[in-house]
Amino acid sequence: MNFLYNFLASVFISLAIQSGIQYSSIEKAFNSNNAAEIVSFGKDKVLLNVLGKEGAYSRSQAGLILKDFFTKKPSGTFKFILKGKESSEGTFAIGNYECKSEVFRVTMQFKKESSEFKMESLTIER
Repeated sequence: MNFLYNFLASVFISLAIQSGIQYSSIEKAFNSNNAAEIVSFGKDKVLLNVLGKEGAYSRSQAGLILKDFFTKKPSGTFKFILKGKESSEGTFAIGNYECKSEVFRVTMQFKKESSEFKMESLTIER
């Protein structure tokens, strides 16, 4: 009986860990300018606003737009400065991407789909 209890507890804990947002992976993707990895955390359609160019894009289109941004603003550093409280509806996060002498504010909205959070929108602004 003790084995069954421990097994069920470990399953529930692993599911709880997997359902959260992978902030460290997103930071790593920004720091390595990996646009494809960033959009992999998104829904099938992502609302994207990069320096005023906005629209609803598929993940592949959003990846191309982010890749263009990183081509123009390479080798920056990214760090989350605020993470909203996760709820059954979703959450948000705000970070800064610093490149040379410029600082860009990055805002992400996440929506819960099934048991995991998916990025619904991404905004990069000065």
